[in-house]
Amino acid sequence: MHAELPTIADLRRAGIINSQEIVAAIDAYMHNPTVEPYRFASGHALDVAAIVNASPAFQMVERSGTHENAFRVVLAAAVMSASPSAP
Repeated sequence: MHAELPTIADLRRAGIINSQEIVAAIDAYMHNPTVEPYRFASGHALDVAAIVNASPAFQMVERSGTHENAFRVVLAAAVMSASPSAP
């Protein structure tokens, strides 16, 4: 049986990825939704755009204006539960 891949939250708790990197990954996506996968200092990579495109939840939340904070909250939750590619 294979072990589950660690999530961003798991890697954060282990000190492998820090909070500033997670915010930077979200900021990079918010600035440019077509950005390449975000590479953390640990070598792990996460395709934030793929997370957004794969989830119907993001279709219900506006990305800009007064709704940007709501979108960021939903995005942060999705990022924390995602499993990045290994280094």
